[in-house]
Amino acid sequence: MNATLIDTERADILETLAKHRHFLRFTVRDLTDEQAGLRTTVSELCLGGLIKHVTAVEQNWATFIVEGAAAAPDFESMTEEQIAQWGAVFQMRPGDTLAGILDAYAEVAAKTDQLVRDLPDLNLSHELPTAPWFEPGTRWTARRTLMHIMTETAQHSGHADIIRESLDGAKSMG
Repeated sequence: MNATLIDTERADILETLAKHRHFLRFTVRDLTDEQAGLRTTVSELCLGGLIKHVTAVEQNWATFIVEGAAAAPDFESMTEEQIAQWGAVFQMRPGDTLAGILDAYAEVAAKTDQLVRDLPDLNLSHELPTAPWFEPGTRWTARRTLMHIMTETAQHSGHADIIRESLDGAKSMG
């Protein structure tokens, strides 16, 4: 689809994704790598880890739109080690930098945005992957999956606000 001829629904999706991504990225403004890796609440979450998680979630769901459930992990069959590896996405690991995390997020976002522009039909649907939190046989359209990406990003932006405010009092709004 020609980017200059994008329909209103796709433009709305792209605008909403951009807005929520901006607020998530805004929470890490002016931070060092060390600050981005600090846990400021009793949870395991840190700002860099949240952005890594949102990046992975967006990439996984964008792949789902194209390839279906076969591209997703089978969460019911995961070993404890695999679950721990998945959980490591929430952490800044040795060698991670905030700049690198933000670059990876921007790369995934650009690919998702291109998918929104190019996907022939937002009604394309796939059965959800096997997971304890999905009703067996449930199908999501590309549209519904993109709404899920928006929701995840917005939810984690709120988490990031709390962590950032606990770190140094900075707020995204207000």
